[in-house]
Amino acid sequence: RGVAINHKRVSRVMTANGLGVKPRRRFVRTTDSEHDLPVFPNLYRNVIPARPNVVWVADITYIRLAAGFCYLAAILDACSRMVVGYAISRDIDTPLALAALKAAIRNRAPPRGCIHHSDRGCQYASASYRKELLNNGLVGSMSAVANPYDNAQAESFMKTLKVEEVYLAGYETFEDVT
Repeated sequence: RGVAINHKRVSRVMTANGLGVKPRRRFVRTTDSEHDLPVFPNLYRNVIPARPNVVWVADITYIRLAAGFCYLAAILDACSRMVVGYAISRDIDTPLALAALKAAIRNRAPPRGCIHHSDRGCQYASASYRKELLNNGLVGSMSAVANPYDNAQAESFMKTLKVEEVYLAGYETFEDVT
Protein backbone atom coordinates (compact mmCIF):
# COMPACT_ATOMS: atom_id res chain seq x y z
CA ARG A 1 0.00 0.00 0.00
CA GLY A 2 3.06 2.21 -0.21
CA VAL A 3 3.70 2.43 3.55
CA ALA A 4 7.27 1.73 4.66
CA ILE A 5 7.44 -0.54 7.72
CA ASN A 6 10.44 -1.96 9.54
CA HIS A 7 10.81 -5.75 9.47
CA LYS A 8 10.81 -5.82 13.28
CA ARG A 9 7.33 -4.32 13.39
CA VAL A 10 6.08 -6.84 10.87
CA SER A 11 7.54 -9.63 13.02
CA ARG A 12 5.97 -8.20 16.19
CA VAL A 13 2.51 -7.85 14.58
CA MET A 14 2.70 -11.36 13.13
CA THR A 15 3.68 -12.83 16.52
CA ALA A 16 0.85 -10.93 18.25
CA ASN A 17 -1.62 -12.47 15.78
CA GLY A 18 -0.26 -16.00 16.06
CA LEU A 19 1.31 -15.93 12.63
CA GLY A 20 4.77 -17.05 11.67
CA VAL A 21 6.82 -18.93 9.18
CA LYS A 22 7.73 -22.55 9.64
CA PRO A 23 11.52 -22.69 9.61
CA ARG A 24 12.95 -24.84 6.86
CA ARG A 25 14.73 -27.93 8.10
CA ARG A 26 18.39 -27.31 7.39
CA PHE A 27 19.84 -30.66 8.44
CA VAL A 28 19.77 -33.73 6.23
CA ARG A 29 20.90 -36.96 7.83
CA THR A 30 23.53 -38.67 5.69
CA THR A 31 24.88 -41.21 8.17
CA ASP A 32 22.90 -44.28 9.12
CA SER A 33 24.96 -45.79 11.93
CA GLU A 34 22.05 -47.75 13.39
CA HIS A 35 22.81 -50.98 11.58
CA ASP A 36 23.91 -54.49 12.52
CA LEU A 37 26.95 -54.50 10.23
CA PRO A 38 30.43 -54.91 11.70
CA VAL A 39 32.40 -51.72 12.33
CA PHE A 40 36.12 -51.08 12.40
CA PRO A 41 37.91 -49.76 15.50
CA ASN A 42 39.07 -46.13 15.45
CA LEU A 43 42.71 -46.26 14.33
CA TYR A 44 42.96 -42.58 13.39
CA ARG A 45 42.95 -39.91 16.10
CA ASN A 46 43.24 -36.82 13.84
CA VAL A 47 47.03 -36.86 13.99
CA ILE A 48 48.15 -35.53 10.61
CA PRO A 49 50.55 -38.03 9.01
CA ALA A 50 53.97 -36.81 7.79
CA ARG A 51 53.61 -38.30 4.31
CA PRO A 52 50.82 -39.02 1.79
CA ASN A 53 48.94 -42.32 1.50
CA VAL A 54 49.23 -43.17 5.20
CA VAL A 55 45.65 -42.17 6.11
CA TRP A 56 42.65 -41.44 3.91
CA VAL A 57 39.49 -39.87 5.36
CA ALA A 58 36.06 -40.29 3.77
CA ASP A 59 32.65 -38.70 4.12
CA ILE A 60 29.35 -38.20 2.29
CA THR A 61 27.36 -34.98 2.11
CA TYR A 62 24.20 -33.81 0.40
CA ILE A 63 23.80 -31.04 -2.17
CA ARG A 64 20.39 -29.39 -2.18
CA LEU A 65 18.81 -29.03 -5.63
CA ALA A 66 15.70 -27.15 -6.70
CA ALA A 67 13.80 -30.43 -6.45
CA GLY A 68 15.45 -32.82 -4.03
CA PHE A 69 19.07 -33.68 -3.34
CA CYS A 70 22.13 -35.33 -4.78
CA TYR A 71 25.01 -36.74 -2.79
CA LEU A 72 28.78 -36.39 -2.90
CA ALA A 73 31.17 -39.00 -1.51
CA ALA A 74 34.77 -37.81 -1.19
CA ILE A 75 38.01 -39.37 0.01
CA LEU A 76 40.88 -37.11 1.08
CA ASP A 77 44.50 -37.81 1.86
CA ALA A 78 44.95 -36.76 5.50
CA CYS A 79 48.50 -35.50 4.91
CA SER A 80 47.96 -33.26 1.88
CA ARG A 81 44.19 -32.72 2.35
CA MET A 82 43.89 -33.40 -1.37
CA VAL A 83 40.79 -35.11 -2.74
CA VAL A 84 42.04 -38.45 -4.05
CA GLY A 85 38.64 -39.80 -5.14
CA TYR A 86 35.03 -38.70 -5.33
CA ALA A 87 31.67 -39.68 -6.77
CA ILE A 88 28.30 -37.97 -7.18
CA SER A 89 24.93 -39.72 -7.26
CA ARG A 90 21.22 -39.16 -6.84
CA ASP A 91 21.21 -41.94 -4.22
CA ILE A 92 23.03 -42.19 -0.92
CA ASP A 93 24.04 -45.82 -1.04
CA THR A 94 26.99 -48.20 -1.06
CA PRO A 95 27.64 -47.89 -4.84
CA LEU A 96 28.22 -44.15 -4.32
CA ALA A 97 30.83 -44.76 -1.62
CA LEU A 98 32.38 -47.60 -3.64
CA ALA A 99 32.70 -45.38 -6.73
CA ALA A 100 34.62 -42.80 -4.69
CA LEU A 101 36.86 -45.52 -3.21
CA LYS A 102 37.60 -47.06 -6.62
CA ALA A 103 38.44 -43.61 -8.02
CA ALA A 104 40.84 -42.99 -5.11
CA ILE A 105 42.52 -46.37 -5.61
CA ARG A 106 42.85 -45.70 -9.36
CA ASN A 107 44.33 -42.23 -8.74
CA ARG A 108 46.74 -43.11 -5.94
CA ALA A 109 47.41 -46.89 -5.82
CA PRO A 110 47.81 -46.78 -2.03
CA PRO A 111 50.40 -48.97 -0.30
CA ARG A 112 49.24 -51.90 1.82
CA GLY A 113 48.37 -50.75 5.34
CA CYS A 114 47.00 -47.33 4.35
CA ILE A 115 44.26 -46.47 6.87
CA HIS A 116 40.83 -45.64 5.46
CA HIS A 117 38.90 -43.66 8.10
CA SER A 118 35.19 -42.84 7.89
CA ASP A 119 32.09 -42.46 10.01
CA ARG A 120 30.00 -45.53 10.88
CA GLY A 121 27.60 -45.14 7.98
CA CYS A 122 26.09 -48.29 6.55
CA GLN A 123 27.72 -47.51 3.18
CA TYR A 124 31.20 -47.87 4.72
CA ALA A 125 30.23 -50.87 6.86
CA SER A 126 28.68 -52.85 4.00
CA ALA A 127 30.19 -56.18 2.98
CA SER A 128 31.06 -54.98 -0.53
CA TYR A 129 32.88 -51.90 0.80
CA ARG A 130 34.81 -53.92 3.40
CA LYS A 131 35.74 -56.43 0.69
CA GLU A 132 37.07 -53.65 -1.57
CA LEU A 133 39.19 -52.29 1.31
CA LEU A 134 40.57 -55.77 2.01
CA ASN A 135 41.29 -56.53 -1.66
CA ASN A 136 43.34 -53.34 -1.96
CA GLY A 137 45.27 -53.67 1.30
CA LEU A 138 43.50 -50.76 3.03
CA VAL A 139 42.89 -50.93 6.79
CA GLY A 140 39.42 -49.82 7.88
CA SER A 141 38.90 -47.33 10.70
CA MET A 142 35.66 -45.75 11.91
CA SER A 143 34.68 -42.88 14.18
CA ALA A 144 32.84 -43.30 17.44
CA VAL A 145 29.04 -43.20 17.26
CA ALA A 146 27.67 -39.68 16.66
CA ASN A 147 31.10 -38.07 16.97
CA PRO A 148 31.94 -35.86 13.97
CA TYR A 149 35.16 -34.73 15.68
CA ASP A 150 36.71 -38.14 15.00
CA ASN A 151 36.45 -37.39 11.28
CA ALA A 152 37.16 -33.67 11.54
CA GLN A 153 39.23 -33.35 8.36
CA ALA A 154 36.54 -34.78 6.12
CA GLU A 155 33.78 -32.83 7.89
CA SER A 156 35.77 -29.59 7.60
CA PHE A 157 36.39 -30.18 3.89
CA MET A 158 32.67 -30.75 3.26
CA LYS A 159 31.77 -27.54 5.11
CA THR A 160 34.33 -25.50 3.15
CA LEU A 161 33.15 -27.01 -0.14
CA LYS A 162 29.55 -26.10 0.63
CA VAL A 163 30.29 -22.56 1.83
CA GLU A 164 32.71 -21.66 -0.95
CA GLU A 165 31.04 -23.45 -3.86
CA VAL A 166 27.70 -25.20 -3.37
CA TYR A 167 25.77 -22.42 -1.59
CA LEU A 168 27.08 -19.77 -3.98
CA ALA A 169 26.36 -21.80 -7.12
CA GLY A 170 22.74 -22.59 -6.21
CA TYR A 171 22.54 -25.75 -8.30
CA GLU A 172 19.14 -26.36 -9.86
CA THR A 173 19.51 -29.84 -11.38
CA PHE A 174 21.67 -32.93 -11.00
CA GLU A 175 23.29 -32.12 -14.36
CA ASP A 176 24.39 -28.71 -12.98
CA VAL A 177 26.31 -30.50 -10.21
CA THR A 178 27.99 -32.99 -12.50
